[in-house]
Amino acid sequence: MSILIVGGTVADGSKRPGYQADVLLDKNKIVKIGRIERDESMEIIDAAGLVVAPGFIDTHSHSDLQVLMEPEVLPKVMQGITTEVLGQDGISMAPLPAACISSWRKNLAGLDGDTDKINWNYKDTQGYLKMIEEVKPGLNECYLVPHGNIRMEAMGLENRLPNKEEIEKMCRITRREMEAGAIGLSTGLIYMPCAYSRSEEIIEICKVVAEYDGIFVIHQRSEADTILDSMEEVIRIGRESGVKIHYSHFKVCGRKNWGKISQVLELLEKAKAEGIQVSFDQYPYVAGSTMLGVILPPWVHDGGTDKVLERLSDRELRKKMVYDIEHGIPGWDNFVDFAGLDQIFVTSVKTGKNQDAVGLSLTDLGRLRGKDPYDAAFDLLYEEENAVGMVDFYGTEEHVQLFMKRPEMNACTDGLLGGKPHPRVYGAFPRILGKYVREDRALTLEEAVYKMTKKPAETFLIHKRGEIREGYYADICIFNPDTVIDKGTFTDPVQFPEGIEYVIINGKIAVHKGKHTGKRSGTVLRKKGKEVME
Repeated sequence: MSILIVGGTVADGSKRPGYQADVLLDKNKIVKIGRIERDESMEIIDAAGLVVAPGFIDTHSHSDLQVLMEPEVLPKVMQGITTEVLGQDGISMAPLPAACISSWRKNLAGLDGDTDKINWNYKDTQGYLKMIEEVKPGLNECYLVPHGNIRMEAMGLENRLPNKEEIEKMCRITRREMEAGAIGLSTGLIYMPCAYSRSEEIIEICKVVAEYDGIFVIHQRSEADTILDSMEEVIRIGRESGVKIHYSHFKVCGRKNWGKISQVLELLEKAKAEGIQVSFDQYPYVAGSTMLGVILPPWVHDGGTDKVLERLSDRELRKKMVYDIEHGIPGWDNFVDFAGLDQIFVTSVKTGKNQDAVGLSLTDLGRLRGKDPYDAAFDLLYEEENAVGMVDFYGTEEHVQLFMKRPEMNACTDGLLGGKPHPRVYGAFPRILGKYVREDRALTLEEAVYKMTKKPAETFLIHKRGEIREGYYADICIFNPDTVIDKGTFTDPVQFPEGIEYVIINGKIAVHKGKHTGKRSGTVLRKKGKEVME
């Protein structure tokens, strides 16, 4: 049955002013836009007073394991997201050689969780994407091949530089995974083993990605004290490899670094003037979220999670950890320094033993345990085998809006889905429409929709999505511009937003009058040639 959306205001993703039109969907495509006569074969959606937009595209997602466990991925679909990009921060599911499964699951757990309920012997991107297809995902899924996984397959988890043969092996692995449909490469230069690499290694891998017109998505080496040097490194990678650059969750962390923002923006302009394609994504909050293990100095992570646990059990090494955190290490993004123990909060743990820690700051955790906050945090990481999530507060609303208005920006969630998550998991996109469009007027509605739809589709070369246009795929979000808003808070984040009335994915209604229908009509989108297609 075809679907006819009538009476709505179409914000088509192109930034043109919204206009009144009906939209006809047939099978998985948009077939007509304009004045359309109804007939009895059509399912009618009355969109009077509502905005009809393309489905939102989340370019930084951590549903990598969740999509296999709960394929509806409700936190995303219920906020209007119809496509998401997995494989972020250089640490994800594939490739995964059999010999590395145990150690890698521990390394991955803080970001994406862990489970014994799947078969971890899928080996590579082809095997992983096939698993997603088999569970019939609730939304469309794209995948970036992660630098850390590539490095692990080529040379293990040791803290050392690769030799020539190992770099060549990394390039071969990258080519194999791009041929399997990966849309680009990700790295996270604060995460192990990615942090062990130098620019030259990444440049060689990115040359392969550039051959496929893929994108390089990077959690840069610093978002704080050395952010200017970090950005110069990223620009160099783009310059020397020819790859397109996309900064993950763009921001400047810590009060003492806010004065660098003008220079940060100058570097974006410098890169564009050189002809380097540069973009970034952003979540609309003044707090971030990652795994608690990042508070540990880099040397603690040498050799992987098993070595982390050994070092955490050593009282003398703990003293060195505290010294390094208190005094800093050149080039290391020190989360305790720029956020503070009282502004880092535990969001998830693996076991029942430490559930009482969830929602507490590290300062409060120390009080609860009757310990120094450092020891309380170290004990928690040890007992949970490093599988602990966190939220950290780093910025201001003024800075959020400044970056949001930049032409390079598109929206994302960057949400970890376990425990008591960051509220962006459930509300990033509605928050932009409610707070930053309707309340603060930082963006027009059309600009915001563009940054959620066409802009990310163009940046990641996602074929025939991100626009309401005849012949494009029928990914649609219909929302009420007067009521749309996120509902989750940092103390009570697990709340679906208001005002997202309908979500249609590949022509099937996933959300009807604000309620999930149970339908899963997503697909895996693979890179074929220069475009990302089914």
